Amino acid sequence: MSAADTTTALQDAPRHDTGTLGKAMQVLEVIATAQKPMRFTDVLKKVDQPRGTLHRQISNLIEEGLVDISADNAYTPGIRLLKFASRAWSQNTLRSLAQPHIEALHKATGETVHLGQMGDLEVIYLDKIESNQTVRMHSQVGKASPLYCTGIGKAMLARLPLGEAKARTARIEFHRYTPTTITSATALMRELNEIKTTSISHDREEHESGIYCVAASIASPDGETIGGLSVTAPRYRISDETIGEWEHLVRSAAYAIENDMAQRLGPRS
Repeated sequence: MSAADTTTALQDAPRHDTGTLGKAMQVLEVIATAQKPMRFTDVLKKVDQPRGTLHRQISNLIEEGLVDISADNAYTPGIRLLKFASRAWSQNTLRSLAQPHIEALHKATGETVHLGQMGDLEVIYLDKIESNQTVRMHSQVGKASPLYCTGIGKAMLARLPLGEAKARTARIEFHRYTPTTITSATALMRELNEIKTTSISHDREEHESGIYCVAASIASPDGETIGGLSVTAPRYRISDETIGEWEHLVRSAAYAIENDMAQRLGPRS
């Protein structure tokens, strides 16, 4: 399986292709990942395209059902994208292979289990099994979170070749979500080196206050970092002993997924 199998091409970092398709994808990405509906002037500020070109791009996207326009001329993701997303999710190789293993991990811990895949500077959640407890996570399948302050994100970064990890880290715009968020490339690289020695990553309430996560990365048969999985719970609900148990369970689940992938797919020729 290659990174091209990712289900979330629209949520990767903005591309700078100069061709017609590249320009259209840039516009679609801006609209599809916006926190709220965008107007023409909002999109114009985000993309480096002339007004006339941008107007044509948006008109074409609306005609194809990839973008919707409201009565007050605001743009939102088109319903046709749901069809694409559904097909991508159902046919994602990593998600299919990992499903029995994340179910077993959930059964063993009783807490929320996530499966994620790497975007550019984000982790995209491919699957989630919710906790049995009353207090649960607000994460969603398809949602993107930063690599540098999430368990899966840091696990995947640490698994990359050193040069690639440094290059991605250098492009991160750090934001302090909580008092424990890592906010510098130096501190992040230091932690990635520690993760390499244990094959386990921790989100110590770094992305969301009160939420703790233990994670491990997943590699394809040819060694390419393609994803990760984690167990997540409110910090007050887990002890240090529990965290140690999770480290073993998460590491074992990641290895099991890699073994299944090697047996079923084998390395690329």
